Amino acid sequence: MQTLAELRKRRLSLGISLGELARAVGRSDATVSRIERGRIRPSYDLVQKIVAFLDEREGEHTPPLTASEVRSGPLVTVGPTLYLTEAFRLMERGGFSQLPVLEEGRVVGSLSESALLKALASPAGRRGRVREFLEPAYPIVDASCPAELLAGLLTRYPAVLVGERGALSGIVTKTDLIRGLRGQPLRRALVTGRD
Repeated sequence: MQTLAELRKRRLSLGISLGELARAVGRSDATVSRIERGRIRPSYDLVQKIVAFLDEREGEHTPPLTASEVRSGPLVTVGPTLYLTEAFRLMERGGFSQLPVLEEGRVVGSLSESALLKALASPAGRRGRVREFLEPAYPIVDASCPAELLAGLLTRYPAVLVGERGALSGIVTKTDLIRGLRGQPLRRALVTGRD
């Protein structure tokens, strides 16, 4: 629960006048002022009204996050002719659990840790190439796509690719989205793995 002084700071940071808040919660300016200064103790219901009003206004002032703001980039991809052992080293070095597979600039599929495990468990698979173990391609969304829409896609796919002006600009995983929505951007080291 926020202290009354924090509520005042929040109101001021949102540019809401004392009178506007008082009208919104059905009290006089003087009463709200005394509440903010700690001179009177408001009821629990009144504090809830104040918090709800500030929450609503804060939502109006905070633009929604977009895919470009929660994506990881630059995008790391692999080609279909890359050996699986090389793809594994790339994934391990970059800390990736999956990678999109591009051929001549076009997304042709994906490669996940699960596919790598299955392939590397057999001697023949260790000599295999990415194209032999392709999984379905990830969906592509525009960079301006609202981040909250990505949650639905990420329940069906392990990742979502982000496109900007006709080119891929990044990838969003569940971890990226969670960190982005919590306000903790994720930055990864730049690694490349094209064949």
